[in-house]
Amino acid sequence: MTNLSSEAHEPEKEPAPATGQNIPKAVEPEKETPPAQPDQPAKAAPAPEPAQPPESLTPPQTPPTPESESKPELATQTAPALRRDVPIDEYGMPKIKRVTLPPDSAATRVSYPVNEPVATIAAPASGITKQTRRKPPTNWPKLLGRVFTYGIFFVVAAVIVGVVSAAGLYFYLARDLPPIGDLRERASQFETARIYDSKGNVLYELNDPQTGRRTYVPLENISPELVAATIATEDQDFYNNPGFDPIGILRAIWQNLQAGDTVSGASTITQQLVRALVLSPEEAAQRTSLRKIREIILAAEITRRYSKDEILELYLNEIYYGNLAYGIEAAARTYFSKSASTLTLEEAAFLAGLPQTPAVYDVYTNKEVTLARTQQVFQRLVTEECIELKLETGAKEVCVNAQQAIDGLVSLRNREFTPPRSTAQFPHWVNYVRQIVEASFDSQSLYRNGLNIYTTLDPDLQAMAERAVAEQVASLADRNVTNGALVALRPSTGEIVAMVGSDNYDDPVDGQINMALRPRQPGSSIKPFTYALAFDRNPGAWNPATVLWDVPTEFPDGANPPYVPRNYDERFHGPTSIRLALANSYNIPAVKALEYVGVYGTVVGEGPTAVGRAGLVPFLQTLGVTTLTRQDYGLALTLGGGEIPLVEMVEAYGAFATGGKRVWPIAIRQITDRTGKIICEQPLAPDQVKADPPPCQPTPTNWNQLVLSPESAYLISDILSDNEARTPAFGPNSDLQLSFQAAVKTGTTNDYRDNWTVGYTPDLVAGVWVGNADFTPMERTTGLTGAAPIWKVFMETALAGRATPFARPTTIVERAVCSVSGAEPSEFCPVEFRRVERFAADRLPPTSDKDLWRKGYIDPFTNLWQTAECAQAYQNDLLFTQERAVIQVSDAWARKWLVENPDGQAWAARLGFFTPIVWAPERECKLDDPRPILSLVSPSEGAVLQPGQIQIVGQAAATKDFDRYVIEYGLSHDPIGWGLVQGDTRTAVTDTGLLANWDAGGLPDGPVTVRVIVYNTLGGSAEYRVKFMVERPTPTPTLTPTVTATPTITPTPTNTLPATSTPTPTATLPATATPTPEPATSTPTPTDTPPPPTPTETATPTS
Repeated sequence: MTNLSSEAHEPEKEPAPATGQNIPKAVEPEKETPPAQPDQPAKAAPAPEPAQPPESLTPPQTPPTPESESKPELATQTAPALRRDVPIDEYGMPKIKRVTLPPDSAATRVSYPVNEPVATIAAPASGITKQTRRKPPTNWPKLLGRVFTYGIFFVVAAVIVGVVSAAGLYFYLARDLPPIGDLRERASQFETARIYDSKGNVLYELNDPQTGRRTYVPLENISPELVAATIATEDQDFYNNPGFDPIGILRAIWQNLQAGDTVSGASTITQQLVRALVLSPEEAAQRTSLRKIREIILAAEITRRYSKDEILELYLNEIYYGNLAYGIEAAARTYFSKSASTLTLEEAAFLAGLPQTPAVYDVYTNKEVTLARTQQVFQRLVTEECIELKLETGAKEVCVNAQQAIDGLVSLRNREFTPPRSTAQFPHWVNYVRQIVEASFDSQSLYRNGLNIYTTLDPDLQAMAERAVAEQVASLADRNVTNGALVALRPSTGEIVAMVGSDNYDDPVDGQINMALRPRQPGSSIKPFTYALAFDRNPGAWNPATVLWDVPTEFPDGANPPYVPRNYDERFHGPTSIRLALANSYNIPAVKALEYVGVYGTVVGEGPTAVGRAGLVPFLQTLGVTTLTRQDYGLALTLGGGEIPLVEMVEAYGAFATGGKRVWPIAIRQITDRTGKIICEQPLAPDQVKADPPPCQPTPTNWNQLVLSPESAYLISDILSDNEARTPAFGPNSDLQLSFQAAVKTGTTNDYRDNWTVGYTPDLVAGVWVGNADFTPMERTTGLTGAAPIWKVFMETALAGRATPFARPTTIVERAVCSVSGAEPSEFCPVEFRRVERFAADRLPPTSDKDLWRKGYIDPFTNLWQTAECAQAYQNDLLFTQERAVIQVSDAWARKWLVENPDGQAWAARLGFFTPIVWAPERECKLDDPRPILSLVSPSEGAVLQPGQIQIVGQAAATKDFDRYVIEYGLSHDPIGWGLVQGDTRTAVTDTGLLANWDAGGLPDGPVTVRVIVYNTLGGSAEYRVKFMVERPTPTPTLTPTVTATPTITPTPTNTLPATSTPTPTATLPATATPTPEPATSTPTPTDTPPPPTPTETATPTS
């Protein structure tokens, strides 16, 4: 083949020789580069590994041309051809020249194959490095085209696989699906459901509705408003969906994933019909994805086989509306005494909201909740504006505006609903059980599948409880008491053994309202939880001996006037231990305890070490309380400022009875179907939980776990069972005292609207509420007089002769304390205040140095405990005067009460503290605290001076917080009164200098003390003293003349100080009325003026 060359070369194409072509030899560059690594030669398959050519075949070197200068060698070899020199381009490739050829016989243009790779590259010569070839650019259009093609292929394949898989899954699941057959035939079938007590007695039978209120009506005889309200409430896309709602299912899956539980089901009308008529009770009760898929398949099959009108007609005729009303016709006659065809808009909205949970939305027992549900229905109708009914008889449109909704709600609120008479025994209990079953199972399948529901109710205890409630309420009729409730459970298992919802179920006013389930204010019965949380919050700081000051106290919140709680007896009780405060239900200490633990939580510490602690509301939630949902509770919460149902309060008290474990109240032990097959069974302990059969009432995650330390639970029980401790408020023989040990707490709300008593033993927890369902106040009725008598009768009867006392943990110890401090008694604690208290072994009382009384040295300038570092600022002899008897009270309101309130002053005096009271410092003095700078260099210590002008030289300042200094004198070396040398001087003298010029001409002879006092801005002071003597010169006596001729010697007059005209000192009085000798000069003497405030020593308390 003829060699071809081209003047132009496309750099992106790599040249490669064809078979039989001459291989060009690269020109060796002038400059050498490091040799290439032997393990990195370029290769081009399938050519053989390159070999070095013989020397005889290598032509001599020639000078490099400009074209090839500094270009690396590129050589290939195909033996036995010889290499020859050719120009090399910048990429190390041969430069090719293109020539034009005449057309050959085949009229074919021949071009050099520049896109083929070089067959073989010779090993580089010494000093020459192989160049890396540049990667050709990506052909994006071609690449994208391939991606698109492959993508289409994979999508189609995925669709095919998905369809096949779905079909396979469908047939796999559909092979054992129940037949949908004639749904009307299924609807006519009914199995009686029964509810039993714990002894197997039938409490209630849900009979065949054919014998009761049930009439089948065609769709055209049903109010269009009812049909529209049902569609808007239950299935807004009813006419368009295939029996299930794909978007709703996806939304429900997302909501369930976010909540970590099943919170949304996305059930359509058709799916509800499947659960009611097709699925078995046990399958309808399951909450699994598999059951949901089967339900969806059945719903799709029903939609395929039945028209939308037929599905609607079946649904409206078979759904349960509560109060034994099966189907819309029976519901219309039960609630409104009319036919379904004549229902008005508000009546239709009311009925459309009932099927979701008929036992909850019961207008006779729960009117407010039921009307709230009706409001939700109206909101959906107004949102949709107009709902088109695509009926076979013709399309209809139902439109609702906001005003119609408001008018409808007002009409329903003003309507009187007369309840039917119940034939159930213990009807409040029966309705409570039905609510639980409806929440756990499908509310419709419950009433047609012959379920046997076995409950925990003890019929004997229930009858006794109902009798006790009815008798007590009747006895309080003259005090405007009309209702009462009781709940009792076994704390070890959580089984509810008695539930009384009202004093008389047949009372048309409020008898059918279950007050055991209604949230009410608990009064002081919530206080034990506040103290229990404080015990657990800071071990050692809070215990039964901890003293809280029951004195007038304000609690500001920064936005409102301060909260000022009062005690029930309108008195203040001074320092009160938690044992006495809780046992006697004092309010102010309880509020201080809640301030400590926080309503919602507190932050302990600062900066990186800060730790958040849960407050009372989260703590109660861990115990089972669900109704404290507001975000604006204040400190009054510990006095009953929130609302809690009686059943939840009893549940929470169960934690005390079990030694700190969470109790879960249960009402159902077992449910079986008509054949006896167990559908669910309730475990009584965590080790009994199993998947098959599942629990009838799902247990909380913290069930039977410690939510409170056993020590704190025991200490609360010990306080609440201490009859001696509660005697000051309740007397020794109140209804709280039983024939056996029992812990109990009462509660009374403002205006006597609610009375509570909740008590327990390890065997039984019982709570009682007395009041009026409409919140009208009672008269002169408290938790002690209203609820406690019921509690006492019930507990004495239920536990007669078999009550178990509280077992004291081995970690509880006893220690002696001083009752007015909560600390170990010091030598000053009087005998009558010494008590023995119980403590957790790791939370002992403070040591005796934290007692109310204490003696010690106090730095007068800082009012902190004196230390060796701070003592250096004082004269040694003055340090001994700094010992004080102090009272250790840190509560600011307690200090105010002790100083200003006559009752507080009298209490302090009885304990040996007199005004002015010296408060114990909060800490020791440190070097960086303010310190006085004091000295006196003139007069000097021990000097003897004559009366006259005296310069006082020294220092009078402070390291910080300086306010002023004062100079005083006293007429002895241990003065009991002081006169003024110089009054308040605001200029500090830090360096030694003149402090004052003192005209001391009037001083009498004798000992004198001068002191300089420095005050700081916080009221502290320190002093420095100098003692000296004042002596006047003695006059020289005159000599008696002699008879000799010697001249008489005249005595020289003594230089005495004349009276001066120096201004007299300020007319102040010394601290005492000690008389001062009259001086010979006219200089006035110190006056009897009280000195500026100085620390005063308080008398040491005695035993």
